[in-house]
Amino acid sequence: MQRGMHTETERCVRAVQSKDARFDGWFFTAVLTTRIYCRPSCPVVPPKPENMTFYPSAAACQQAGFRACKRCRPDTSPGSPEWNQRADLVARAMRLVADGVVDREGVPGLAARLGYSSRQVERQLLAELGAGPLALARAQRAQTARLLIETTPLPMAEIAFAAGFSSIRTYNDTVREVFALSPSELRARVPRKNSPVTVGANAPLAPGALALRLPFRAPLNPDNLFGHLAATAVPGVEEWRDGAYRRTLRLPYGHGIVALTPRPDHIACRVTLSDLRDLTVAISRCRRMLDLDADPVAVDDQLRTDPALAPLVDKAPGRRVPRTVDEAEFAVRAVLGQQVSTAAARTHAARLVTAYGDPVDDPEGGLTHLFPSPEALAALDPESLAMPRTRRTTFTTLVGQLCDGTLNLGVESDWAQTRAQLLALPGFGPWTADVIAMRALGDPDAFLPTDLGIRRAAQELGLPSTPAALTARAAAWRPWRAYAVQYLWATDSHPINFLPSQGRS
Repeated sequence: MQRGMHTETERCVRAVQSKDARFDGWFFTAVLTTRIYCRPSCPVVPPKPENMTFYPSAAACQQAGFRACKRCRPDTSPGSPEWNQRADLVARAMRLVADGVVDREGVPGLAARLGYSSRQVERQLLAELGAGPLALARAQRAQTARLLIETTPLPMAEIAFAAGFSSIRTYNDTVREVFALSPSELRARVPRKNSPVTVGANAPLAPGALALRLPFRAPLNPDNLFGHLAATAVPGVEEWRDGAYRRTLRLPYGHGIVALTPRPDHIACRVTLSDLRDLTVAISRCRRMLDLDADPVAVDDQLRTDPALAPLVDKAPGRRVPRTVDEAEFAVRAVLGQQVSTAAARTHAARLVTAYGDPVDDPEGGLTHLFPSPEALAALDPESLAMPRTRRTTFTTLVGQLCDGTLNLGVESDWAQTRAQLLALPGFGPWTADVIAMRALGDPDAFLPTDLGIRRAAQELGLPSTPAALTARAAAWRPWRAYAVQYLWATDSHPINFLPSQGRS
């Protein structure tokens, strides 16, 4: 079992007394005298140390009878970085909870995806987080409900349904218990300038659109993050428009379109959904794609210990790893991009989108399709693919295994096991397996020593340029080698390293 930061009492007390926002989401402070729980950076006068106790999750605080602070709003903290840097059972379970699996499939469905019994999953989550999967899902529902109450004009009955509650009564009781306010009282507290129809929006919202703020831990450098997504955008599925990265989303209950705009202290998010029940999943996947739950201070401090990387980190700290909202989609695109230029890869993908993607309407932009599902791609004629025969075999084998479940790239996947499965596929070498591990699976330690851009950067910086020697040198960067890749790539003038200009791309 992992030993969480909440067990280090003296360190937690110091973080609370200094109001250190870097630790928001790492742990929660429960105040014994007031029975509220806060984020470490809460602006109120810190309580006496003897009146503090610490929990690893908001759900554990709620289970212990504490209510959320009305000043610091601990439920809006960035997620714990723990779940994105680990691949053990608890971390994989937390990623599935964030993806809404407990609400859709129950605890048995969660356990089945993990390959354990419900009892084993419950026991491990309770031991580390102080709350089981049902309590964790309940806390997430409460957070989603508050978000909708404060940022949308939706009727309360629709909010209850969208947040995943089974009844209006359960919704009302949960909100009162967690926030010590009724849903109507929560909405009444929203300042007029932040009213549901205007918050986060640069323009009037289209019917059915929601405007949200996605928090992150500072610093965040948006250049390579949004630059990479925009430079590799597949026409019809993704675009850069009016300072925002926009894309279509395939979701459990329907589809959506999201627009994400970098701001100094948050990511502005405008999302339109065909089914509001997908809101939690859509937010979770966007946060994951933008790596918003990362701990940039820990990452950068580690990479600065190498004299070759230190100037790169100091010049532009807070780089994130651009990831994906759909792991199967990214794996397909990785194969399409083997040994061809970025432009050629986009062209290949755009042809598949036009032929096999599901059409969508986009009144606010130029998006036209969802990326084709593996099932749709399995029906295509391999001879129609404009690529060498060997790569056609790679493509069809990958799609076949994604369809029959032999290969699982979901958030619950075991990184090491999945990488081994990928390497066993025809046409899959270390580069393809590792780029999927880095950007689809979310492994923060994935490394690309054979990548041409990495080798050029290494040579320019005086690092070893052969894959074996560079891998040996990179051992000191662990467990953050995927972030080192971003800093090394940034030495080049490729468009992936620059925030696009205003307009379309």
